Amino acid sequence: QVQLVESGGGLVQAGGSLRLSCAASGITFSIRRMAWYRQAPGKQRELVAAVVRDGSTNYAESVKGRFSISRDNARNTVFLQMNSLKPEDTAVYYCNTQRLYDYYNFWGQGTQVTVSS
Repeated sequence: QVQLVESGGGLVQAGGSLRLSCAASGITFSIRRMAWYRQAPGKQRELVAAVVRDGSTNYAESVKGRFSISRDNARNTVFLQMNSLKPEDTAVYYCNTQRLYDYYNFWGQGTQVTVSS
């Protein structure tokens, strides 16, 4: 079955950096769109960044220029490099992919990112 396992979250001061990783199994990773979402307390889950099979990426406006998504198809892993972190980046970050024929969403368990001011 599909498994997405995130790691790399933690507590960091404003202006600091973190790198999240998501190891995927049970899918043909190289052809999948992979994405990172986040959900802050009391807010809806939102797309942070996505990368498709040809390496094209897109980002939420709030993270452009600070976050970078990348993928390593040999390791079935997607990364999110987060720089210049702000307190408003505090959230649980989730790795995501979709089933190809009906776009059913698969989610990881989430990893907490807390940015202190």
